[in-house]
Amino acid sequence: MEIRTVDYHTGGEPFRIVPEPPVAIRGRTVAERRMFAIDDPDVDGLRRLLCFEPRGHADMYGGFIVPPNDDGARFGVLFWHKDGFSTACGHGTIALGVWAVRSGLVDAPDDGVTDVPIDVPSGRVVARVHTAGGNVTAVDFVSVPSYHIATRTIGGMFVDISFGGAIYAQLDVATVGLTVTPGRHQTLIAFGRKVKRALADDPVSKHPIDERLSGVYGTILYETLSPLHQRNVTIFADGELDRSPCGSGTAARVATLTAAGVMRPGDTLVHDSIVGSRFTATATPGPGGTVIPIVTGMAYPTGEHRFTVDPGDPMTPGFVLR
Repeated sequence: MEIRTVDYHTGGEPFRIVPEPPVAIRGRTVAERRMFAIDDPDVDGLRRLLCFEPRGHADMYGGFIVPPNDDGARFGVLFWHKDGFSTACGHGTIALGVWAVRSGLVDAPDDGVTDVPIDVPSGRVVARVHTAGGNVTAVDFVSVPSYHIATRTIGGMFVDISFGGAIYAQLDVATVGLTVTPGRHQTLIAFGRKVKRALADDPVSKHPIDERLSGVYGTILYETLSPLHQRNVTIFADGELDRSPCGSGTAARVATLTAAGVMRPGDTLVHDSIVGSRFTATATPGPGGTVIPIVTGMAYPTGEHRFTVDPGDPMTPGFVLR
């Protein structure tokens, strides 16, 4: 078997694109294809092969390109990580916008803005690609409608829960004596896991309409540098650490800050990551009191791969040490 990938990073977070997955991924919609992928040994085996060592690592991330739900989108994508298939991914959407234009899949002017609608498991998003002089200079990730769900107290800590394509818990680390710095990353991972476990059976982890979107996906640990300038690290899935400021997590933060009255129409949130990369975010009103976050960042190619599998290799599909 041969698998070709195109690899990008967005703010330091990897995104491995598989334009033509060599397995059947069935379903009428991307959401249905995700449920099929979760249960299908061939699709899940491909995820493990490309994500696990020795071809990947515990923090690898990527996506399988699949057909869109209808002609309103250019393509669909199934996002994956070491623990399975996620419902949303902002940094991946930004990378896909750059890839779609650079690969010629989507035509774009030398100077201008090109919308690339993409179907993801949580709905339809848009990668709004900005070009200047024939080069991609930035991508806006236009998220699904996002909203604040609730505030909970966990062991004396105040935790906000919001939906931004996935459900995120959010905690100000200053309240527990932590800082968002690379040297504290192991402590931050353990803390993020602790918060997620505490909310596992809480009703706030249930999506009100689509059970497939239920579950706290990640914990956003943030520190406030000024009211609209924050640094965060998002611990998602089972202890994965997002190197970028997290696109769908930023959407959740926008929803929380809007609900709290900290962020208003026309405001811009500056969102930094644990490694110093940056997204900016604005929002427009959405249906039913929600907001539509618009998260801006940039992605860059890191290489192309032609992965093969030796039939005698006992390490197939691979392993992870965390």
